[in-house]
Amino acid sequence: MMLLSTTPVVARLAPTPSGFLHLGNAVNFTLTWLHTRRAGGTLHLRIDDLDRARFRLAYLTNIFQTLDWLGLDYDHGPAGPDDFERHFSQQHRLPEYETVLQAARAAYPGRLYACRCSRAALARADRPDGCYPGTCRALALPLETLDTAWRARVPPAAAVRFPDLAQGSQTIALARELGDFVVRKKDGTPAYQVASVLDDGRLGVNFIVRGLDLLPSTAAQLWLAEMLPGQAGFAQTQFLHHGLLLDEAGQKLSKSTQTGQQRGILAEAGTPQVVYRAVARLLSLPPEAGESLSELLAVSRPLSFSQLTANS
Repeated sequence: MMLLSTTPVVARLAPTPSGFLHLGNAVNFTLTWLHTRRAGGTLHLRIDDLDRARFRLAYLTNIFQTLDWLGLDYDHGPAGPDDFERHFSQQHRLPEYETVLQAARAAYPGRLYACRCSRAALARADRPDGCYPGTCRALALPLETLDTAWRARVPPAAAVRFPDLAQGSQTIALARELGDFVVRKKDGTPAYQVASVLDDGRLGVNFIVRGLDLLPSTAAQLWLAEMLPGQAGFAQTQFLHHGLLLDEAGQKLSKSTQTGQQRGILAEAGTPQVVYRAVARLLSLPPEAGESLSELLAVSRPLSFSQLTANS
């Protein structure tokens, strides 16, 4: 049985307003809320809105509506869409992200390189593992080259090791699982991995609940934090990667694959018990535990994760 340490728990909900929240999102948020509340910890609402091309006000509004529907409260964060846009949007912190990236560039010469590959070119490469094929790795393009992204140069033997509260000890071969990943996009904005590390560090987050599909991202962030000034504490973060909820075709639920007719869990489920029951199954709790949020909170054991299953 693996337990969190005695350090006060600080966790976060980190939705993206790029689609309507689906069942998998709702289960993740409920698990995060449940473990944080059982630990007497602090919970932040941290909305990731860097991808403004996919941002929609309806998606942002849906985040607050879904949390309210689920009965999930949080201790710090925006009160609603307007408060978020005015005070919490990542757009307000773009200069901060850029400063850290420039500092990392100066401190680790050669660790970052410019990549001019388009999405179409990467799609044509069609590598079975989905990793970047290294097309621009040896070109030595200046980082100031227009219309280029910055990638992190991941050594072939890079291995990231960390304990997971649900899955046990993990060793991720980063070069094989993710390859040279983007840290700064072509438009000059930071990539998800960078912003996530910096935002979690700013909030003092030390406990993160994620789906199993994000194990490579966790490894990338732990590796990246070593070269981002002021982020050494990220290595002390405790992670819990839970099983994924699948659709009828056996594919993981994803906002990127939503059709125009899909309006998310809030529109598709009659009651939040659908979510609570899924959480109860993941935690191997009695079926009656999924009848209400209060029952989940009462029946679940304080931060005992050994019974989490690898799949739903």
